[in-house]
Amino acid sequence: MNFEVWPEAIELGRMFAAEGYELALVGGPVRDLLLHRHSHDLDFCTSARPEQFEPILRRFGHDGFWDMGRKFGTLGAMRRRPDGTEVQVEVTTYRSDTYDPDSRKPEVAYGDSLEGDLSRRDFTVNAMALRVPDLEFVDPFGGANDLAKGVLRTPVDPRQSFDDDPLRMMRAVRFVAQLGFSIEPETAEAISAMTDRISIVSAERVRDELTKLILSDRPRAGIEALVDSGLAAIVFPEIPALELQIDEHHRHKDVFEHTMIVLDRAVALETDDDGPVPRPDLTLRLAALMHDIGKPKTRKFESGGKVSFHHHDAVGAKLTRKRLKALRFDHHIVEDVSELVNLHLRFHGYVDEPWTDSAVRRYVKDAGHLYERLNRLTRADATTQNRRKAHIFATAMDEMEARVRELKEKEDFDAIRPDLDGNEIMSILGLEPGPMVGRAYKHMLDYRLDNGPVEHDVAVAELRRWAAENN
Repeated sequence: MNFEVWPEAIELGRMFAAEGYELALVGGPVRDLLLHRHSHDLDFCTSARPEQFEPILRRFGHDGFWDMGRKFGTLGAMRRRPDGTEVQVEVTTYRSDTYDPDSRKPEVAYGDSLEGDLSRRDFTVNAMALRVPDLEFVDPFGGANDLAKGVLRTPVDPRQSFDDDPLRMMRAVRFVAQLGFSIEPETAEAISAMTDRISIVSAERVRDELTKLILSDRPRAGIEALVDSGLAAIVFPEIPALELQIDEHHRHKDVFEHTMIVLDRAVALETDDDGPVPRPDLTLRLAALMHDIGKPKTRKFESGGKVSFHHHDAVGAKLTRKRLKALRFDHHIVEDVSELVNLHLRFHGYVDEPWTDSAVRRYVKDAGHLYERLNRLTRADATTQNRRKAHIFATAMDEMEARVRELKEKEDFDAIRPDLDGNEIMSILGLEPGPMVGRAYKHMLDYRLDNGPVEHDVAVAELRRWAAENN
C-alpha cells in the first residue's frame, strides 16, 4: 500500500528508532491518509514511556512542547515549516485502558504492543496504524475495508467497547456527521440498548462531541442519528420531543422534520471567511436546531381542528438557556443562542405591514451583534411550499435589509443612545441610583428609537411627562 507520508513523521520515527523505541502513526491521521484528506495534527503511539521519549520530543519540537496529558501518557510538540504552516504531534505510550464502570473517565494503564493499543480504540477505521520510519501498515481489525464501505464498527464486541467508554456512542453519531458513514447494525443495536450508560459521562465531554457534530459538513445526518439511536433522549431531550405526532387532519407539520430543514437551510446561508457569518457558525446552527423547542410545551388544539403554539419563542428561549447551561456551553453561546430563539419570529410582522423607520431601528438595535445571524435564521425558518408566500416573504426580507443599509448610512445604530444619559435623568428627576433610573433610561432609549434625535428641552419634557405617569 502506497502512502504519501508527512516528512516530519518519518523524521520522528527515525529519532525514536535511534533510541531503540517503536513509533507508529495511529488513528485519525492514518484514516485521513486513506481518505486523501490532509491534516497537520499527527497522533502517534510508542513503546517508550513519557519520561523516556520526552527528550526526543523536545529536540523535535523546535517551536513548542506541552505535557498537559502526561498523566495519560501523552506529550506533544510543534514545529513550524518554512512556509509558516504548523505541524503538531502528540505521542502516547501504548495503552491498555482499564475502566471503572461507574467512572466518568477511563483509568490509563500502559500496554506493551501496538496491536493491544489498537484493540482499545473506538472504531476499526481509527484502529489502523503506520509504523514509522519503515511504513509498515498495521490493520488487525479490518479498518481499511470498513473505511472503503463507509461503515463504523468497533474492534471488539460493541457492548464491551461502549461499556468501557460510553462516550464512544456519541463519537459514532459524530462520525456519521463528519465522515458520512453509517453505523454497522450490531454496533447500532448496542448503542440503542446502552443509551443509559451515557449518563455517567461528564457534560463537558458530551458537549465537545455535540459541538463537533454540529460544526461538521453534515450536521443534519448527525442529529438524525443521535435521535434514532436514543442518545438524544438523554443528552438533548428537547430535540426528539419535536417529533410531535401529526394530527389526523395533517393541519400542522412535523416539527422535527421542519427543524432539520431549517438546519440545512441555515448552514447553506453561512458565508465564506470574508462574510458576516463565516462557516461553520456554531451559534447559528444551534439556534436553527433549537428555534422551535418551545412548541411541544405550547401546543394547543384550537376549535376547528387548528393547532397553535403561542409564545413558543419565549418558552423556547428559556428551554434553550437551561439546556445549553446543562451542557456547559460558554456563557456567550448560551446567551446568544437563547436570544436568537427568542427573536426568531420578530420579523414576521413586517410581512403583513412594513415597519416604520423607528421599528426598523428597534429591530436592529434589539438584535445587536446577532443581526446577521437573526436574518439568516429567519430566512431559514421560512419553509413554506407555497411559492407565492415564499416569494412575498423573501421580498419583504430583502426590502427590510435594504432599508437597514440606507438607515445605517445616515446614523450609527450601535451608537444610538438616549438624548439624556443616566446622570442627567437622576438630576432632572431628583433620583438616587436605582431601578427607577433604569426604567427611565429604557423609556428614553425607546423614545429616541421612535423619534430620532430631539432638542434637549424636548427630551426633558418627555422625561418629566413619563415620570409623572409612572409615579
